[in-house]
Amino acid sequence: MDKLVIRGGNPLRGRIDIAGAKNAALPELCAALLVPGPVTLRNVPALHDVATMLALLGNMGVTIDRQADGTVVLNAADIHTPEAPYELVKTMRAAVLALGPLMARFGHAKVSLPGGCAIGARPVEQHIKGLEAMGAHISVEHGYMIASLPPGQKRLRGARIKTDMVTVTGTENFLMAAALADGVTVLENAAQEPEIPDLAELLIKMGARIEGHGTPRITIEGVEALHSAAHTVVADRIEAGTFLCAVAATGGDVVLKNARGDHLDAVITKLRNAGAAVTAVDGGLRIHCAGPAWSHLQAQSFRTTEYPGFPTDMQAQFMALNCVSRGDSLCMETIFENRFMHVDELKRLGAQIRIDGKVAVVDGLPQLSGATVMATDLRASASLVIAGLVAEGETTVERIYHLDRGYDRMEDKLRALGADIQRVSDKPSDKASA
Repeated sequence: MDKLVIRGGNPLRGRIDIAGAKNAALPELCAALLVPGPVTLRNVPALHDVATMLALLGNMGVTIDRQADGTVVLNAADIHTPEAPYELVKTMRAAVLALGPLMARFGHAKVSLPGGCAIGARPVEQHIKGLEAMGAHISVEHGYMIASLPPGQKRLRGARIKTDMVTVTGTENFLMAAALADGVTVLENAAQEPEIPDLAELLIKMGARIEGHGTPRITIEGVEALHSAAHTVVADRIEAGTFLCAVAATGGDVVLKNARGDHLDAVITKLRNAGAAVTAVDGGLRIHCAGPAWSHLQAQSFRTTEYPGFPTDMQAQFMALNCVSRGDSLCMETIFENRFMHVDELKRLGAQIRIDGKVAVVDGLPQLSGATVMATDLRASASLVIAGLVAEGETTVERIYHLDRGYDRMEDKLRALGADIQRVSDKPSDKASA
């Protein structure tokens, strides 16, 4: 099992490319199921979750041409198994995104209940209720969602769907399902994250009729068939935000190519309020900090909420920055109930944090101390890397398979900016295992 070994204290300087967004690429890969022909996606990140999704689609019969430049060409002309088995779903919740397009095109599907990071309840009931409103029959049997259309019904039907909570994957599933439904579908309380309009733009290129994407109310007029299209995956705002926090913590001057400031307003506002200089440059963002966080940054309190508020996927990384900034701060998590699991690991590095229900109270310190820590989920992994970059001595981050689910070569990019960071494998040598 791989781990990262970090020797802290180096400022970060230089330029890096921000990869395509994981949370846009995954639904857009599933959207290829809607079309009996090639769909070309550019800027697809090289992530473990992407590899898992491609394996899932390949298992269904999708032919896949994955190129070295991040281009993936998918062709779902010959689907022989409209099923997402547990073996391929257990590590990735996004596999539920196959349900909507499979039902839309084929009228039946079998999808395992999903796995993924253990950060709290993300119920699939919203997906089931929405598709049932469109006429699907769905039962949960032996860990699988088994979906079909009633006898005589050839297509999903347009419907008004209002979810009990804002759900990103639910909105994405309904968008894909409604694109081929009979009639008009209206999504109320729809998610507004930038990955939603990016998926909608791909579907529109395929021939879908969609209005209101990026707002809480989306209208989709179903069409009888979609066609091949090409699309470039939007840049990953969470990767960009993570590197912004890393530079703010360590000090330095970095340009993040392809980063979209308009997708990170809440995070950038907090960074600027703290004292970091974040500016838009041609083709990206620049962050400049005269020294490490303790020398000039003021800790910032924040509350996670749905987009366009402060993203829950940036909570752990910003908390790590607050740990080494001046003053005290409150971090309130309102999205997932188990998303403070990184706190105990940050405390192993010397961070001063106490938990009171949904609130973490952070007392900033001038210095953390290197130690061995264990990643518990994707964004927790990133927070531990940031903390290790500023900690005195050596920090080892174990179980980084979580990190690889959402960051494209994170250690390579950090090393290119001047960080002292190495990936080390715990696999026994051939001699030792003989």
